[in-house]
Amino acid sequence: MIGKQCRGLRLSWIAGLGVALAVLPAARVLGQTSTTTTLTAQSSTQSCSASTTANPMTTTLTTLTVGVSSASGTPSGTVNIEDATSPTATPTTIASASLDATGHATVTLFLANGSHTLSAVYTGSTSDAASTSSSASESISAQCSSDFVVSVSNISPINSGAMVLTAGQSGTATITVTPSQEFVASLSTTGAPTFVTVSCAGLPSESSCSFTPTNVEIQPGQDEGVTSDMVIQTTSATVRSTPPAAPVGPGNSPVAWAILLPGLLGLGGLGWGARRRRWLHRLALVLLVGLVTLLGTTGCNPLYYYHNYPVTNPHQTSLGTFNIAITGQSTDGVVAVTNSTTMVLTVQP
Repeated sequence: MIGKQCRGLRLSWIAGLGVALAVLPAARVLGQTSTTTTLTAQSSTQSCSASTTANPMTTTLTTLTVGVSSASGTPSGTVNIEDATSPTATPTTIASASLDATGHATVTLFLANGSHTLSAVYTGSTSDAASTSSSASESISAQCSSDFVVSVSNISPINSGAMVLTAGQSGTATITVTPSQEFVASLSTTGAPTFVTVSCAGLPSESSCSFTPTNVEIQPGQDEGVTSDMVIQTTSATVRSTPPAAPVGPGNSPVAWAILLPGLLGLGGLGWGARRRRWLHRLALVLLVGLVTLLGTTGCNPLYYYHNYPVTNPHQTSLGTFNIAITGQSTDGVVAVTNSTTMVLTVQP
């Protein structure tokens, strides 16, 4: 009888432990704070290399801004961008991004022609529950074919859409290379990434541009754009500062000439008397060598300026307004693919 009671207590304890273990994950989820995810889609178009005056063509970039909020603070983690070809179709994940310190993320996409139903899914964290945004619809058509699109954003300093620099100042911008969905699909068949080299042309004289990184990498299955930081550096005209007085030599010292002039006359007298006395002849030679050495120090002034105040570059970056071409180029070893965009640069005195 006692044995049966013990076995019953043991089974009840095991069953209770199983229920407790089963409830723990649910309790952790219940302990999370609910979140709200919002999605804003904004489209922009730009001309492509196939565009002509008679047949203008464009490509469309879709910039998605995602925000996640929570009553417990600013959420952290990852958001996935899902796309469906229709409101009833099964969505697929086409991009991912990490939330920044403010709980936001931005994704740029080069969507294919057709209808797109986009949504943002916050995957959640240990303290914040997952959530999904309302959908945003995009309909894109008649785009020109391109493997990727190059775009410019975050221009600084900026005025009326142009980068405005004073000669000698530097400016920054973000260059985004966004692959087309068709191009990403072709990469998925090979399983190999591709690299796009970014460069600029059309800069004014005495200026330069640099990119970090110079080569951006596009991975298979990566629909979102990749970025490179651009810096444009200009040059100001340099003015030589007034140097301190150079060491004084006999070439520009009245006192020195007051000593040398009688010395020259004295040497002349010694030379005249040397014809009678041999030792005067030798003394005159010694004094003459000393005089020549002293006069040679007059060349110290040019050397002093040359070594301590070398000639500086008097040129500065050309002033005016310039259209800067920013180009991305990739190659498969046989065919090179390029795409360009323009940015306005104004250099002022």
